[in-house]
Amino acid sequence: MDLLLGIDVGTTSLKVGLFKPDGSCLGIEREEYPLETPSAEKAQVDAHLYWETCVRTVRKLVKSTQVDIHHIAALAVSSQGETIIALDDSGEPLYPALVWLDNRATIQAEKLADRFQSQVYRVTGISEIIPTWSGCKIWWLQENEPDVFQKTAKFLLVQDYLIYKLTGKFATDGSISCTTLYFDINQHCWWQEVLDAIGINRGQLPDIFEPGSVIGSIQSNAAQELGLSTATKVVNGGMDQAAGAIGAGNIQEGTVSETTGAALAIQVTVNDPDIDPQRSIPIYMHSVPHRYLLVPVCPTAGMALKWFRDQFAETEIRNATAQHSDSYDLLTKMAESVPAGCDGLLMLPHLMGSFSPDINPDARGSFTGFSLRHTGAHFVRALLEGVAFMLKRNIEYIERTGIEIKEIISSGGGSRSHLWNQIKANACNKAVVILKQEEAALLGDAIIAGTAIGVFSSIEEGCQRMIATAQSFQPNEEKRAYIQPYRNYCKLDECLGVFYKHVYGNNKDIERKE
Repeated sequence: MDLLLGIDVGTTSLKVGLFKPDGSCLGIEREEYPLETPSAEKAQVDAHLYWETCVRTVRKLVKSTQVDIHHIAALAVSSQGETIIALDDSGEPLYPALVWLDNRATIQAEKLADRFQSQVYRVTGISEIIPTWSGCKIWWLQENEPDVFQKTAKFLLVQDYLIYKLTGKFATDGSISCTTLYFDINQHCWWQEVLDAIGINRGQLPDIFEPGSVIGSIQSNAAQELGLSTATKVVNGGMDQAAGAIGAGNIQEGTVSETTGAALAIQVTVNDPDIDPQRSIPIYMHSVPHRYLLVPVCPTAGMALKWFRDQFAETEIRNATAQHSDSYDLLTKMAESVPAGCDGLLMLPHLMGSFSPDINPDARGSFTGFSLRHTGAHFVRALLEGVAFMLKRNIEYIERTGIEIKEIISSGGGSRSHLWNQIKANACNKAVVILKQEEAALLGDAIIAGTAIGVFSSIEEGCQRMIATAQSFQPNEEKRAYIQPYRNYCKLDECLGVFYKHVYGNNKDIERKE
């Protein structure tokens, strides 16, 4: 029996899942790791944690499922994009991983924009050069941590790092590398002009493979740590957004899916990378051959809810622990008692800047319009509605390209909440379809792994055999209650966007002069 293992590395957690080729899930394990935020612009992770967490979760999965490890034919790895890891010549991390959320490379982004902004969309699919992209982060290391930069033998993304730990090989693909700023999505190679600008060479980067390639088998030391077999094949799954799109069945042009995890990401499969005449929606390479993804991303969605829970919901966390339940369920249960529109309370969920449809690294989160009548439940619901409004803004922007959107396939941790799904359906006035397997990236990894070793003849066959829908949330009469709050949200976002740039952008200018 061929079993398929998925490993997906997110912003604040790593998940692993084991599947049969018919889509049956034998088990899923998940472990969080801390995101260090020493300042408003910085977000980093101890790079060792990615592998250490992977080892623990895989071993836990093998133990909980009690499978014969020799039946695990292949595994695929997907991860967040942009996060950069610097390794020395022995393969050890030299510095904390600079997470994609990190905005410290503002100066470097501006200098690169001066040189490459006119070319960047055509070459990379990136609409604007901002500190998010890996190339900006690498240049920041060169200018601010020269000792680290000089000692770096390889610059890897998170997927690349786990592939290296698993196989001993340095390998990447266009799906995960397309948002580095130094990958050409047309020629499928490194963009030499940007490499020269940031001061690195091709030898410091991994070899480029097609997404869904068998990179090798698990090397013996890694197999021993993980409790797996050296016969298991290792496959590169691509960026988590692409793997998640596959796990949602989003592989044909015009299909729309969204993932509410730490971030909110929307995926639209397209054949033509130049579909957006405004060139403002990022274009990623899909993990499906010869296809691309429009991927508007909003940095903090589920992460905003996690922040709220951790900072203000100590009682709910304590009660959930005592009841052996989920603290998020307790929070959303509270929010059910609040009417749509939260009695005028609005929330902008830009806790680490805004990215789509408006790029503003200086943006901040905001609760606006609360009074003595508002309760904690209002704040929870306002956060849920704020993410739904952010989704609606991006859906409207996508529709301007001529793509007709009738329904939204939803996955990720946010899709567990019936209330959140219904809020999204009403706010967007679109059906929201929930998958039987909410961890779409893990399922996508399994489909990619099965296709790579011949269990499936194609990604399409894998999707047909493994994906099932669970429920559809239709807009109801409550949708009318969101018309004015959404208009207010858009106006607030516009007004505060200017304020954020003036206040926080000016602060950066002052810091640079000093």
